[in-house]
Amino acid sequence: MLLLVFKIIPIILSFGVSFFRWDMAGPSKFIFFSNYQSVLTDQIFWQSAMNTLYYAIGAVPLSMAFSLFFAILLNSISRAKTLFRTIYYLPVVTSIVAVSVVWKWVYHPTGGLINGILSLIGIQGPNWLQEWRGIGEVLTGWELPYAVQGPSVALICLIILSVWKSLGYNTLIFLAGLQGIPQEYYEAAQIDGAGVWQRFRHITWPMLSPTTFYVFLMSTIISFQVFAPVWLMTGPPAGGPLGTTNVIVYYLYEKAFKFFHYGAASATAFILFVILLVLTVIQRKYTERRVFYG
Repeated sequence: MLLLVFKIIPIILSFGVSFFRWDMAGPSKFIFFSNYQSVLTDQIFWQSAMNTLYYAIGAVPLSMAFSLFFAILLNSISRAKTLFRTIYYLPVVTSIVAVSVVWKWVYHPTGGLINGILSLIGIQGPNWLQEWRGIGEVLTGWELPYAVQGPSVALICLIILSVWKSLGYNTLIFLAGLQGIPQEYYEAAQIDGAGVWQRFRHITWPMLSPTTFYVFLMSTIISFQVFAPVWLMTGPPAGGPLGTTNVIVYYLYEKAFKFFHYGAASATAFILFVILLVLTVIQRKYTERRVFYG
């Protein structure tokens, strides 16, 4: 019943709103697919979609790689394992608002931690969260089209925060997967003369594939729903500089609570749902054949 009241009914109502022009102040007007058309022909939406894709491509692989590395380290130690697990998990339970405020200070151009460290060695750091240039343009020095210059420096700063914030949760998931692998496999491989890399490649990685698939899928979904760091750390206006940190959920937020286009906001939400559904199906089709459930 609670699921029906707080989940299913609001979803159905929101889907219905996506077919109306409605600002809550006046009467609504049925406009069929016009909201979807206006969103899909809006260049700002496609810029936010590109930024969201950049964010996911950067955050998901880095988070998984570091999490797996730390999980293997934790699995190899015998003492103080609980203490280290607690330390790694602290960023997960910390409020995203508090985390965003602290990291905004870390990136501050004058009083921030990073530029403070750089100043000690004679380097003047940039205004990280206001650097609109893409990483490709920064590295090459060439003026590149927006579609090929890569994520902006400001967006990369948000990606780094995401990796740090998700590290603890993903590490514990990988650690649980590692602890489910029978030690007899490693002992037999060691007797056969298998080295560390061979044991990882032929035992750890295949046996960990269901866990890896789960982490990959959930991390992708979470990355496409990023909002709070963009809202709290960038701008003014949020989503800057020059829209290079604007993401789909923040685009939706502006449609609903800045411009009061609730129909367009609902349409954006269901477009995002379709994007995530398609990505999930593709991931399952592509990766499930490589998942070993033995």
